[in-house]
Amino acid sequence: MNRTYIKGIALAGIVFSLGLSSCQVMNKYKTPDIDEARLYRGVNSGDTTTIASIPWRAYFTDPCLQEMIGEGLEQNFDLRIAYTRIKQAEAALGMARAAYFPSAALAGQAQHSMRSVAGDGKKDVLGVASNQFSLGIAVQWEADVWGKINRQHRAGYARLLGSHAYRNLIQTSLIANIATTYYALLALDEQLKITKEMTGILSESVETMQALMDAGLLNGAAVQQSKSLLYSTQVSVPGLERQIRQLENALSVMLGRNPGAILRGSFGEQAVPAKPTYGVPAQMLAGRPDVRQAESTFREAFELTNVAQASFYPSLTLSSGSMIGYGAGTLSDFFKPENLLANIIGGLTQPLFARNQLAGQLKIAKAQQEEALLSFRKTVLSAGQEVSDILFTLESSLEKNELRAKQIEATSTAVYYTQELLKAGEANYTEVLNAEQNLLQAQLGRVSDKLEQLQATVNLYRALGGGAE
Repeated sequence: MNRTYIKGIALAGIVFSLGLSSCQVMNKYKTPDIDEARLYRGVNSGDTTTIASIPWRAYFTDPCLQEMIGEGLEQNFDLRIAYTRIKQAEAALGMARAAYFPSAALAGQAQHSMRSVAGDGKKDVLGVASNQFSLGIAVQWEADVWGKINRQHRAGYARLLGSHAYRNLIQTSLIANIATTYYALLALDEQLKITKEMTGILSESVETMQALMDAGLLNGAAVQQSKSLLYSTQVSVPGLERQIRQLENALSVMLGRNPGAILRGSFGEQAVPAKPTYGVPAQMLAGRPDVRQAESTFREAFELTNVAQASFYPSLTLSSGSMIGYGAGTLSDFFKPENLLANIIGGLTQPLFARNQLAGQLKIAKAQQEEALLSFRKTVLSAGQEVSDILFTLESSLEKNELRAKQIEATSTAVYYTQELLKAGEANYTEVLNAEQNLLQAQLGRVSDKLEQLQATVNLYRALGGGAE
């Protein structure tokens, strides 16, 4: 067969496909509309700056914490698993892209046939044999007339975007978890320090009451109650040490290392931003990985719905029997020019009796699209709720700082006064014990307040989409 003829057939098929491209189902995707104006409760900010745009190394300034976050981003198993999902999505996208082009395979065939003949009153059963050999390139292809392959490719691209968003979600969560655990560990260190310091004060109080009892100024009940307060304070030390070790082990696992000690700074060195900038809701929606992942899921469902719609229309194909190569009855004459062959088998298939199945698939695809849309809208509302809650938590917690400082100052003064009055015989031991216990609780409360504020700033950074680099 003439080579020009072969090229003409292939070119005609491509031109025919391109000519029908205007018939494709071109329902273009657009991001669902959402109400951004009231996404943050009680917050009306026109400030376009946001802490989410700050790189995590600049946001978290503690050198030990920076080193741990860097190690976690390299070694954490959840994040490494997320990277494998990106690789899977990239491979799937490559497969979808390859569907645009014909698939070709080297095909060879040897056929030996025998038949019976009859003549002159004689029969020769299976007496005539013939051979046929062929070798060439087998081609199979479906023209993307209605955009089905294009939509499958777009769905694969949306899936890839979703895998990247998932990886960013794991990364922002990992950074936040490392930071909050680190701050909790420092808070426990500070609580342990305060508790041990208080045991020293209580030990001195026990000695003072013992001396007063020996001098006949107090009874044995005062000494025993002061000892009871001392012992109840001391017994909390092992519990704090246990919690510290558990958090060290938890941090080690986050970092992808075996459980062990954690090198860290001090709680007092950590600064709480007085008023972190949160920007406008549109920035949060563009930066939050879970919102982007939810939109990617909806986008994929949208494209697959179009794929299901396009399945109703005819498909134009070159079947697997299409081949270009050589064919001959003997191997010795195989590659002669006159033995060149081209076998082009085209087909136009219109579904008829499968319409119930196709209609069912379309209904499923539309329902899945609606489900993905509802999930996206829910994710957006939950994101707005989370940011609103964190902002109010941080604001209300910061308001406690001044009152807490006054409480500690007052209880410290009360401890000093009651101890002196006790020595002078003008106060009873109960007042001293109560003052000491109140001071301990106020100091521990200040640590809890600062931890709450530090964790709120971390949670706000994550909620706004920070750390997804």
